Amino acid sequence: MNRRRIFGIAALAALLIAGIATRGFGLLGGVNEGTLTLYGNVDIRQVDLGFRVSGRIAAMPFEEGARVPQGTVLARLDPAPLQDQLSAAQAQIAVAGAELDKRRNGNRPQDIAQAQAKLADAQASLASTKEEYERRADLVKSGAVSQALFDASTAKFRSAQAQVSAAQQALSLQRAGARAEDIAAAAAQRRQAEAQAAKAATDLNDAALRAPNAGTILTRAREPGAIVQPGETVLTLTIDRPMRVRAYIPEPDLSRIAPGMAVTVTTDGNPKAYHGTIGNIASTAEFTPKTVQTEALRTDLVYRVRIIVTDPDDALRQGAPVTVTIPGARPQAKN
Repeated sequence: MNRRRIFGIAALAALLIAGIATRGFGLLGGVNEGTLTLYGNVDIRQVDLGFRVSGRIAAMPFEEGARVPQGTVLARLDPAPLQDQLSAAQAQIAVAGAELDKRRNGNRPQDIAQAQAKLADAQASLASTKEEYERRADLVKSGAVSQALFDASTAKFRSAQAQVSAAQQALSLQRAGARAEDIAAAAAQRRQAEAQAAKAATDLNDAALRAPNAGTILTRAREPGAIVQPGETVLTLTIDRPMRVRAYIPEPDLSRIAPGMAVTVTTDGNPKAYHGTIGNIASTAEFTPKTVQTEALRTDLVYRVRIIVTDPDDALRQGAPVTVTIPGARPQAKN
């Protein structure tokens, strides 16, 4: 047996042993004896934060890298313009409320008395013109009064009758007060003013940008003094609690795991072993992601596994590649 042949056999044996020991260099799952090894990455969970209203940034108290609890005010807008809008809306409520009270309370006694006086004056004028009309009606028959003069008296008498009728209707309206439709319209205007005030109060509250979750400030996209528009990114916050790992398992090993199983998570350069549990297993398959595949396995189908790390620390970074060991995996079924 020549030296070249011996070298080839030795190399082939070494590759075979390595393949058996790592089950496809670590991408084909675990071993039949119960331990299963998966590979993946720590999930990157980020949220871009912005104001719901426009304005000038007045303060941003935290720098990049700062950890903040949920509800922390991360930035504030200048509240003066929004406070002015709220004050104007509250004043409009007062105006609409006064108009509604006016219509509900009806007319003042003085207004009714004034209408009564106008009616009395119209009635007195009618009595005078009626007397003149009746006198000239008798005289026109005998020719003592011209027809033109009698016609003028007739017109004056009818005008006085109309004035009395108008004064009577005006007095009736004063006594009846506002119509139900007018009261309903005034009430609607009051509600509209209240809605505007509520919106202005909401806008003023939105001048403070709060952390929706506990996390770490990744970037400050804008700085104090900048004018921002609604929805414009001001800060980016990373959410690292709970910390999730996304790993992938080949289809042949799918039956070996189940939600709730305990796992151990390790990462390169970090001696600590983290603990976690399997939280979710995808119900559909996908192609092996490029972050965990080799050229030989690019067409293999895998299932995504979500793992919740129960004891994370700052050394376990988002996006970091990790190795997941499942010591309690079920034995692999044999064909």
